[in-house]
Amino acid sequence: MSTEPVRESPDVYDVAIVGAGPAGLSAALNLVRARRHTIVIDGNRPRNAATFHSHGFITRDGVSPLELRKLARQELQEYPHYEYHQAMVTAITRVDGGFSVASKAGLQKSEYTARTVVIATGVTEVMPALPTLRAFYGTSIHSCIECDGYEERGGHLAMIGETDDLADRAMLLSQWSSDIIVFTNGVGTVTDMDEAVLADRGITVDRRALDDVVGDQTGLTGIRIATGEVVPRSAAFVRPIYEPALAYVDSLGLATGIDGHLVVDAEGRTSLPGVYAAGDSAEPGPRQLIVAAGQGARVASALNGDLARAVFANPAAPAYAGAPSAAPVDSLPATVEPALARDRH
Repeated sequence: MSTEPVRESPDVYDVAIVGAGPAGLSAALNLVRARRHTIVIDGNRPRNAATFHSHGFITRDGVSPLELRKLARQELQEYPHYEYHQAMVTAITRVDGGFSVASKAGLQKSEYTARTVVIATGVTEVMPALPTLRAFYGTSIHSCIECDGYEERGGHLAMIGETDDLADRAMLLSQWSSDIIVFTNGVGTVTDMDEAVLADRGITVDRRALDDVVGDQTGLTGIRIATGEVVPRSAAFVRPIYEPALAYVDSLGLATGIDGHLVVDAEGRTSLPGVYAAGDSAEPGPRQLIVAAGQGARVASALNGDLARAVFANPAAPAYAGAPSAAPVDSLPATVEPALARDRH
């Protein structure tokens, strides 16, 4: 008897992974190594495309995020159970035995059927409306303190944002510099108590409205106030508003937290059996590539285990080729005591 895992038909995948960032690619690698027929669908629009260097990923410290994606895909191509399609997923719907994944690449539309789905499309960033901010983003303006704080150590830094957690972000940033100004753009909230705590560390708060950031070919040189005054700064950390990119799963009715992130259990299961989430689509925490990759591996382990246990729960379902059918998606678990997602920094 062949020990090759059963596949209901050449057109039905064990897993469809939406998103080819570190979470999605890590999940894919672990799943194909478990001999799960896996398709990865990605629009090739990574949020960190403007970043030249990523940090904190062991053996790859300093590599560009795009190079990291390329290396991961090269590794995956060595496995026979892996497929990749570059397209934007437009909708995922329930069908008998699993899910239908609709995608579009230019004028070409495609549909794929999978027993399970991993959501790994991350978030989009809504930045303060400063006209030149994007020109320096990824070089001397950053959003991830844990990722880029070391490169800006000892600098004259700005913390720019319009949220209510700027004091917390500034406290973290003070590990890398003692010269920090928090710019609220007249919108962000810093309480009097938090401002006093920051002042004890030499961090000042500027509540004036901003006009723009300024700089030259060497990078950022200052923050221009609406009055025209320029406050000299050598680098900045911006606090975006993160919005999960999840419109394509609206029909599934997945549970979300108050911030719009998917509710998942400790292993990435969503509220719907057969649907999992990894990376920025779900859990709060540091927005680092290595963290997302670890979450992808964890989800892959849970998903593979769920499929394996479903076979034994359904005596009619085969484990190997030559048997007639696969375990039904309805026998897979959903979240148990989910923790609501919090806003991720």
